[in-house]
Amino acid sequence: MLDKDQNELLARTGPGTSMGATMRRYWLPALLTWELPEADCPPVSLKLLGEKLVAFRDSGGQVGIVDEVCPHRGASLWLGRNEEYGLRCVYHGWKFDINGNCTAMMNEPENLSFAQKVHLKSYPALESGGIIWTYMGPPDLQPEPPAFEFTRVPETHRHVSKVSEECNWLQAMEGGIDTSHAPILHRKLRNDVQRGGISPTSPFVRGRAPILEVDTTDYGYRYFGVRPLDEGGVFVRGYHFVLPFTQMRPGEQRINGEVIPGHFWVPIDDHNTMVWNWEYSTGDPLTVEDREQRTDGNGPEDVDYLDAFRSRRNMRNKWLIDRNVQKYETFTGIEGINTQDRAVQESMGPIVDRSKEHLGPADRAIIAARKLLLEAVRTVQDGGEPYGVRATYAHARAAQEIVPDSGDWRQSLIPKMYGEK
Repeated sequence: MLDKDQNELLARTGPGTSMGATMRRYWLPALLTWELPEADCPPVSLKLLGEKLVAFRDSGGQVGIVDEVCPHRGASLWLGRNEEYGLRCVYHGWKFDINGNCTAMMNEPENLSFAQKVHLKSYPALESGGIIWTYMGPPDLQPEPPAFEFTRVPETHRHVSKVSEECNWLQAMEGGIDTSHAPILHRKLRNDVQRGGISPTSPFVRGRAPILEVDTTDYGYRYFGVRPLDEGGVFVRGYHFVLPFTQMRPGEQRINGEVIPGHFWVPIDDHNTMVWNWEYSTGDPLTVEDREQRTDGNGPEDVDYLDAFRSRRNMRNKWLIDRNVQKYETFTGIEGINTQDRAVQESMGPIVDRSKEHLGPADRAIIAARKLLLEAVRTVQDGGEPYGVRATYAHARAAQEIVPDSGDWRQSLIPKMYGEK
């Protein structure tokens, strides 16, 4: 468990906080590329690490991410006109380019303009893998762009989505990296059930409670859930945790290649998280069914893009839990694997009190993540570079397999987790 001070230290990410200063040293997913589809399109408001921002694509196609508040009289620049290489406030016509420079003041005589003295807070943006990323830390310490494998495959071979979650980023992330819950929370009760979930005949469910192993790496760690099978052998799932909030998990083997998924848990503010979901194919292009994400609860039918990417199954409607389905079909009665995750995580409250926990061996991955995050925060507090900022994870991917009792699962599995045969 964490004591109350440590819990506060890791949970709070707003301006002026230690975890916030640490988080700002990494590239952060800000928007899906399609949210700014063309030059001079409408701006988009967003919130990252407690900061209210607005993003726009200028006349040359470049993306700017700036403070939402106009420095003149405080009006929202989300209301602004995106025109002629700048975002113009509709209140008095002050205009700002993608770097936050004020380039015009419609309400001031030209000879009295002081535009060159006004600068709006801005953050650099880059586009990669269907995502617009931003860096909010010290400019002279900006790391190399994100190098995840999914960012380097063709657009036809990847899909990225997001959905907001009403709780702190840390409990959302910890829920994601916890492997012991998956065959419990997400299991189907019968094989003939069509709803998304894990089949009761899957080795994930058939296996006994997992033995957790964690190997520290330069990007965070790789970790394994080793489940002995009653018929002999072990079922091993290998994951990656990339600081500060990324998980890669095993996917699905296809005739040609495999489909590999992963997540980011990005703080909106201390009580809300944007959960990013991505998957990519190492073989054939993704199918329409892959992109609809019907079993996950992240597809177009499940998420209201116009309501800040809120899930249609949410805390206010009790995640549309169906007790009859829970009794006879699935363990939770909640539709969608990731919706089930959000339900239990949101049920803990905005920020869970970790001083009241009772952790066990199955929580080793969570304990390891907390230690690395605390170390990263202390490093930044001491003026250093946090763990994993310049890490090498470009070829990391998750994998799973059944290994005979006589086999060495590490020798077999670990090479596959770095794209080796």
